[in-house]
Amino acid sequence: MAAKDTIKKKQQDVVRFLEANKIEFEEVDITMSEEQRQWMYKNIPPEKKPAQGNPLPPQIFNDDRYCGDYDSFFESKESNTVFSFLGLKSRLASKAEP
Repeated sequence: MAAKDTIKKKQQDVVRFLEANKIEFEEVDITMSEEQRQWMYKNIPPEKKPAQGNPLPPQIFNDDRYCGDYDSFFESKESNTVFSFLGLKSRLASKAEP
């Protein structure tokens, strides 16, 4: 599978999860905006960047807070910790509030 197809599949996986859980999000296509691409590169912590080359999308942010890349997202999905990964209160906690 070509890298572009893999990136698209990962992006769709993240988007489907967010939509299914009714989490508001904004999808940013860095291929269309040099400014957005530079912002993404600048806001990924140095220890999270690959040893060579630039980080590949999808990269996940909550406003300016870096959450992680697709692998981190996938791991949090598998361990049922996506809400804390995204820096959000879990749905159960928000339903229990008055």
